[in-house]
Amino acid sequence: MQGQVSRRLIGLGTALTLCITFAGCQKAKPIPSAADIAASQADAQKEIAHAHVEAKKDVKNAAKLAGGDSKDVALARVTGSFDIAMANADGAHKVAIERCLTLPPAEQPPCKERADADFQTAAANAKAERVAQLQKAS
Repeated sequence: MQGQVSRRLIGLGTALTLCITFAGCQKAKPIPSAADIAASQADAQKEIAHAHVEAKKDVKNAAKLAGGDSKDVALARVTGSFDIAMANADGAHKVAIERCLTLPPAEQPPCKERADADFQTAAANAKAERVAQLQKAS
């Protein structure tokens, strides 16, 4: 009998500890400030600039290896354009989500859904443009 009581108390203590531990993890996240949004925009611009640099480098390397009018150069241009478009879409999405987090909690889900839909549209447009450019290059 005394063993059962001890085990129950230990189990209750463990459950209470777990409850307190997990309750502490559920703290509200801080609301992003204008500086946080500006930082997201700066990060997005860096990613876009990096995509431009990589695209130029890839086109230059393809031209050096295969000649200026080769299919490899055309493919590198198409791929670079796609990467830049995706960097733009990703950056815009991150900034939009950051802005959504500044809204009242009830308005955040529809805002995030719009941001996700806009990203999906931009990604689909980039993919369609890539397919069209690849068909032209063939």
